[in-house]
Amino acid sequence: MSEIDRRAVLASLMAAGAAAASTRAAAAATVKPDDIKKEAEVACLYHCDFGETPRFAQMLNNISNHYSVYGSNPFDIQLVTVVHSVGVKFFLETLEGTAWRNETVPAELFERVASLAKNGLTVYLCDITFQRLKLDRDKVRKADFIRFVPSGVATIAALQSKGFAYLKVG
Repeated sequence: MSEIDRRAVLASLMAAGAAAASTRAAAAATVKPDDIKKEAEVACLYHCDFGETPRFAQMLNNISNHYSVYGSNPFDIQLVTVVHSVGVKFFLETLEGTAWRNETVPAELFERVASLAKNGLTVYLCDITFQRLKLDRDKVRKADFIRFVPSGVATIAALQSKGFAYLKVG
């Protein structure tokens, strides 16, 4: 997609995002890894397969710092998060009925993700995780920046082959 097309699309998405913030967005769509394009010279994927709240918060700090270096300009940098395994819990409306039902995820973590999404962050959730853990996709928070991919690890490999750098908070 050309830079002009990308600007028009992002402007439209930002307007749609504002409207979606006041009303619940539709359930997250599923995209194939081949359909995810590298749209900026600097592109990076953050891998989240962990469930520790401090580690997730640190990943969000890193993403925020990453954006700050580029003036939070979504045309200069493209960041995505690929989430599978226990990491999906940070994107659920409720943990009831899950293996994490006795845990609490601080609400401000998702608010931080939503704030980063205003800079262009896209979150890709692994459908295999939802199938294997018997998680209801309807429990996923409704946001236009959340999408499903068939497999988190396959998406990570596909994005790396397209030139996305790989980062994981350890």
